[in-house]
Amino acid sequence: MKLIDIHTHGIGGHDTVTTSKEDILKIAAIHGSHGVSEIIPTIYSSDIQTMRKHMAAVKLAMEDQGNSTDRSAHIAGMHLEGPFLNPEKCGALAAPSFLRPDERFLKSLIDGYEDSVRIITIAPELEGASKLITLLSDMGIMASMGHSEATYTEAEAGYHAGARGITHLFNAMRGIHHREPGLAGFGLMHQDVYIEVIADPFHLDQHIVEMIFRVKNPERIIIVSDTVRAAKTEGSTAGITNKNDTLLGGSMTIRESSRRLIELGIDQEIVNRTVSENPGRYLNYRG
Repeated sequence: MKLIDIHTHGIGGHDTVTTSKEDILKIAAIHGSHGVSEIIPTIYSSDIQTMRKHMAAVKLAMEDQGNSTDRSAHIAGMHLEGPFLNPEKCGALAAPSFLRPDERFLKSLIDGYEDSVRIITIAPELEGASKLITLLSDMGIMASMGHSEATYTEAEAGYHAGARGITHLFNAMRGIHHREPGLAGFGLMHQDVYIEVIADPFHLDQHIVEMIFRVKNPERIIIVSDTVRAAKTEGSTAGITNKNDTLLGGSMTIRESSRRLIELGIDQEIVNRTVSENPGRYLNYRG
């Protein structure tokens, strides 16, 4: 079974905050050694020039991999987590780096990388977001909604503009309220939108994970690691946080997360699809 992780910042002492392709190749090697077949390295939000330097490292690593037959996970492109995000839901990202959704900023960001950027996370409620989402969709880049205060209606508008994913459901977004279900509620109830789920023990309560699998179309759930530099490769026993106790990212590979979900009683066949068929279908979505 081909395991695909569409959201990883790093692992084992390496991350995408680098200008060295060797760091990216090491991330791919570590994920590969733990059964992951394909990864989408995720770039942290920063100023455009800094993001481009980090993007360059990923692109060089992609080119260096070529037709390599080692056990490294194949680097299948990159995911930009920012900068078109809502500072009210920055999580552990650098809110001062966030920009309003603007075609000029987008062009400056991805110029020369159009063939390697696969996903961009964007907050759909921001002024100009719908136009940018449509532009991304027309370019063949997946717009994923996240780091967002969007209402249900604003999330729905983002979907109609062309967004087809939601970045780490429930995390860094408006929570569900009985009078306003928000982006999280939209992700659960809309059966065609894809949702990322961080399935370590720290990002979501076990009962929320169970609710997701009971309510959501199982073909649209994607388990992601969201791992960061400090993530160990196996056996994590604590969440990775900063001095303010904000979670910095995931602590488990998708293989380890899959095992945990099966141990929680979630159907193994469904779990397997969330790390293989579903992310594969998402990355190849063209409609």
